[in-house]
Amino acid sequence: MQEFLFEVLICFLAGAGAGLGTGFAGMSAATVISPMLVTFLGLPAYDAIGIALASDVLASAVSARTYAKSGALDIKNGLVMMAGVLSMTMVGSWLSTFMPNNTLGGFSVVMTLILGLRFLLLPVTSPNRTIQGSRRWVQIVKGAAGGAAIGLVCGFFGAGGGMMMLMLLTMLLGYELKTAVGTSVFVMTFSALTGAVSHFALGSPPRMDLLILCVIFTLLWAQIAAKIATRADAKLLNRLTGAILTILGVILAALNFF
Repeated sequence: MQEFLFEVLICFLAGAGAGLGTGFAGMSAATVISPMLVTFLGLPAYDAIGIALASDVLASAVSARTYAKSGALDIKNGLVMMAGVLSMTMVGSWLSTFMPNNTLGGFSVVMTLILGLRFLLLPVTSPNRTIQGSRRWVQIVKGAAGGAAIGLVCGFFGAGGGMMMLMLLTMLLGYELKTAVGTSVFVMTFSALTGAVSHFALGSPPRMDLLILCVIFTLLWAQIAAKIATRADAKLLNRLTGAILTILGVILAALNFF
């Protein structure tokens, strides 16, 4: 009974961190869920990534719907990026089957710490540059190429896809933050679905109890966070998310590497 309650607690904390990160800043749920399941429950990294990607699907879909209601979602350009993402997500999932378990798990832990520090020190509050005056085909090429790179990383490591999309949308395509987050979670809905299906098809079936718990908790907190984020100050939200991820990253790194 104690073991079951401990698993529920870990799934709750992982889902809360993942949901807040997804709703606030378009972060991939796998950035939090994967290292939590690997570190505290001893789950193989490949299985943990599959569960994390599956948790991303509904959480991202609900967040995208909330952002769409406030007008912060660009579906047309999001579809271009999605084509690139989906084309490489399954390739990344296939390649990850050849990687040692420790490598995948260690990357997830390091990614959590790096993203936390990035939010704290360099919050994404406005685009650095735009290409709004560029030709349409330039935006299409950059969106598709960037999406392909993101899909490869998302499928391979199960982490980082959301943040890479956010940086691509703000730095290269000139989006303001909230529209970038809304478009990012829209694309992540489909990339996470593709990645999860690939992982489960290429590997062993997931533990359904852990999968259901992570999906429910991530969905709940993502919906709460997205509703708050559409009305709150972007800089404050970046720093709150950064603080949570940095603390989590330090704890996980200490447990894994020391």
